[in-house]
Amino acid sequence: MALADTLTAVGTVALARCGGRPFGTHLFSLWPGAAFAATAYPVRCSPGDNLALHVGVAQAPLGSALVVDVSGEPEYGYVDEILAVAARTRGVAGVVLDGCVRDIAAIAHCELPVFGTGVAVREASHTVGGSVGRQIDMAAVGPALLPVRRGDWIVADDDGVVCLPRGRVSTIIGEALTNLTQEREIVDAVHAGASTLDLLDLDPSQVVGWEGDTEERRGRKGNGRPRPVGPHRDTRGRGAEGYPALRSCQGPSPAVGEVHD
Repeated sequence: MALADTLTAVGTVALARCGGRPFGTHLFSLWPGAAFAATAYPVRCSPGDNLALHVGVAQAPLGSALVVDVSGEPEYGYVDEILAVAARTRGVAGVVLDGCVRDIAAIAHCELPVFGTGVAVREASHTVGGSVGRQIDMAAVGPALLPVRRGDWIVADDDGVVCLPRGRVSTIIGEALTNLTQEREIVDAVHAGASTLDLLDLDPSQVVGWEGDTEERRGRKGNGRPRPVGPHRDTRGRGAEGYPALRSCQGPSPAVGEVHD
């Protein structure tokens, strides 16, 4: 299993909790089940113009993902059917942009994973410059912008988009897989009828209206298991780079091959 497949299967929730840097919550997948993990190829568009996107599609490395800054002017259809088909044909793994798209039915039909801020019928021009392959800053959770460099890993699914800085991928994925194993144990216990209050060592007395026996619960405190940090995944088997193989809960993801951080 390629590293990209492992990252997609682990999912953005677990990766974000273990050091992955989440993009802003304003981004969403254009079609349900869209997911990918790939190295970033940054693109900066001029406001209302997608010429740089066309250049990015033409020269992005095979299997990489376009991460696009639209210079604070989102209300244009920066990605349309033509760009989506071109990107898919040239082996682009996905597109993340802080702007709108159009021709959404056609984009979904060609199964290019696209994550954006909305849909806009207004057509972008393609005559003004921009940049490709250089660091960009994307909106993120909180006031600080999220720098994205060429070669950073981008993971996107129905829960959101995260960036794994190059050089930290192995650490982040290792921690995420350890915590997912712990969560597997908790999920199994919940299926068997155990209470999440006990398993997670929660204090229900903080909630007005609690009618249980708080003293009895205090006597059991410490018997719970570590708090989980990711979604329910299957951690059986062995995967790429010695990590456990996981069954993806999203759709199929484009393989980008082995890339070392």
